Amino acid sequence: MANTIFSLLPPLVAILMVVLTRRVLLSLGVGIITAAFLLADFGIGKTLSIIWEAVKGIFVAEGALNTWNVYIILFLLVLGIITAFINISGGSRAFGEWAMKRVKTRAGAQLVGAVLGIIIFIDDYFNALAVGQISRPITDRHKVSRAKLAYLIDSTSAPVCVVSPVSSWGAYIIALIGTILAGHGVTEYSAFSAFMQMVPMNLYVWTALAMVFIVAFRNIQIGPMKAHEERAVKEGLVLDPDKPAPGELKDDLPTSTTGSVGDLVWPIIALIFGTVGSMVWTGYTATEGSATILKIFENTDVAKSLIIGSLIGLALTLLLFLRQAVVLKGVSAGVFGKGIWEGVKSMLPAVYILIFAWAIVDLIGQLETGTYLAGVVENSNISLSLLPIILFVIAGIMAFSTGTSWGSFGILLPIAGDVVAATDISLLLPAMAAVLAGAVFGDHCSPISDTTILSSTGAGCNHIDHVLTQLPYALISALIAAVGYLVIGFTGSTIFALISVAVLLAAFAFIAGRGQGTSAEFTD
Repeated sequence: MANTIFSLLPPLVAILMVVLTRRVLLSLGVGIITAAFLLADFGIGKTLSIIWEAVKGIFVAEGALNTWNVYIILFLLVLGIITAFINISGGSRAFGEWAMKRVKTRAGAQLVGAVLGIIIFIDDYFNALAVGQISRPITDRHKVSRAKLAYLIDSTSAPVCVVSPVSSWGAYIIALIGTILAGHGVTEYSAFSAFMQMVPMNLYVWTALAMVFIVAFRNIQIGPMKAHEERAVKEGLVLDPDKPAPGELKDDLPTSTTGSVGDLVWPIIALIFGTVGSMVWTGYTATEGSATILKIFENTDVAKSLIIGSLIGLALTLLLFLRQAVVLKGVSAGVFGKGIWEGVKSMLPAVYILIFAWAIVDLIGQLETGTYLAGVVENSNISLSLLPIILFVIAGIMAFSTGTSWGSFGILLPIAGDVVAATDISLLLPAMAAVLAGAVFGDHCSPISDTTILSSTGAGCNHIDHVLTQLPYALISALIAAVGYLVIGFTGSTIFALISVAVLLAAFAFIAGRGQGTSAEFTD
């Protein structure tokens, strides 16, 4: 069943069930069983064995601790504790009151999240969770739905990371490009210069980012997002109280009466500088020879850096809590144990979803779903003018089905290089840019994507609500980007493609923005 059309069945079953039942763990569980059943050639005993190995592999790989996954889980749990104690210390309340005096409109609150998503570009995991921590008090006060916040986070994290050379994504992509260029004897540009030339060709990134600002400024609500925004504005409910939301504290915690903005800002600053500093340190120590900034980020240990940064942030958070409890007497020190438990408990839904998602991604990898889709591209007899848009679509389908944009990069970028090297090498950069863009698009739409899961966690939004509310915006952005790739394919001009994208975005903003609300919805 591996590397055949049947390998598409598990992700399709899981995704279809997510849409129909809105129960993500059940849907992922059925997808896992389906994948294992296919791998076991329908044997019950072997199916159970394969599932056990997939789950065990999340924690133990090749006889050693799977530090990437374990560190990510620990990072989530520590971040939950940090969030709880920021609330207990009064930091979130004080920051919300401070922001209300300076951020006057709902549009402004949304722009804060969007701008922070662009600024914090080092890593998509870190981006999603850190931006959520900073933005949530502001968007909550201005009655912006958590679904909208999750969309803002998700649509700025991966898009910015994929075009930033100084990021975990950029370093990984540049390393792949270097291998492809060397394999095909391309010497007119380096891997770095090729990456930078591909940045303006990554049309989905620019469309998705522009869409975020258009949606915020024009108050454009499409599909399910409209119901979430209307409930937030009219009822003051920023999320559906009947649905679980990862990252959301379940019980009311006591809040210090003497808390200040610093009780939120300083832990977040410690978290950011601790994580970035750790990324530089782990990358530097792993680099042989001259340690350039690109080599450092290519060799950095993201998961280890996240856990080190989070522990630094937690240490400062607990010191600020002790100050509130012991010195300022704003809250009882006896709430310490409850704060730890509530923080951990708030992140357990995200941990469960991640474990299930990692398991199904592993099994889909064993079924070689991505390889099958890549083979469809490589073996098809297509017009070269259509190559960029076809690679964009296939990369989108692959990332959507497998839940990983990085895996799609690793499989499809070399294939794109092989196809254009055998036909027209001048299309190399547009073809690879289309792969990067399509993979980010597919990742945005996939309910089994870890970055999608962490975006909903950072926003404190129900995961399926986030997937379904983001989907229309992602699809419109992808459609506009696809037109741009048609233009690149037929004209060879990136400038013409960007102009086409800009015109379509302007048309969308004008048409969709008419009658989308009143100015009262932007003020409090």
